[in-house]
Amino acid sequence: MEWYMYLAIIAAGLFAGFVNTLAGSGSLITLPLLMFLGLPANIANGTNRIGVLVQSAVSSWSFKKQKLYNVRESLWMVTPAVAGSFLGSLVAVRINEHIMEMLIGGLLIFMFFVILYKPEKWVSEHVPVLSNRRKWWVSVIFFFIGIYGGFIQAGVGFFLLAALVLGAGLGLTKANALKVVIVAALTIVALVVFILSGQVNYLYGIILAVGQGAGAWLASKVAVSWGPKVVRIILLVSIMASAIKLTGAWDYLIGLF
Repeated sequence: MEWYMYLAIIAAGLFAGFVNTLAGSGSLITLPLLMFLGLPANIANGTNRIGVLVQSAVSSWSFKKQKLYNVRESLWMVTPAVAGSFLGSLVAVRINEHIMEMLIGGLLIFMFFVILYKPEKWVSEHVPVLSNRRKWWVSVIFFFIGIYGGFIQAGVGFFLLAALVLGAGLGLTKANALKVVIVAALTIVALVVFILSGQVNYLYGIILAVGQGAGAWLASKVAVSWGPKVVRIILLVSIMASAIKLTGAWDYLIGLF
């Protein structure tokens, strides 16, 4: 591989790590890149988890230093997501990926309008006290999000943010911090499954992780200073771009021209 390709991978990782930390779906950048470099889809899917784990660990550490969360309060969210991730990674080769992408793309479009229509939910920093009953059904949601995260990763941040903001009632800044903690935990489980299955390219994964770690560190620093209103705009743009990509609308638009 030529030297400039290493720089391209790091640059892609930098952008993906930044976007993933503030919103999500950076894997829609890194997965196609890994496949362009010649990796089969399943190995690209496994290799991508190295960068995601590093970026999540870096941003989790940074958010922890900024006292945006504590580990104990995140356990009831992390545990079901990890269980779901294990299941999702085990069945990754059994599900029609194209059909899932179409379904997820449709859900992202729906989420885009939810965020647009209910802006107060996404800019408020008020944290309500959750009843045990509400915690239970929100935990179930985290379990199913974990299944999806274990399966393909791309876009999981969007669904976690929706569960944290609309389900758990957290403000967007704190939700972002807890999101990366959950992603780190579910990625560890999924990565182990992919490693044991021999579906990881360590060279590409480590190079990608360098960029993603740097991007995550930068994003974790600006997330607080920019505030929830700016992050919400980034979230909206990322969601719509991901929905266009996943539903195939982009290919259709290109075909028109």
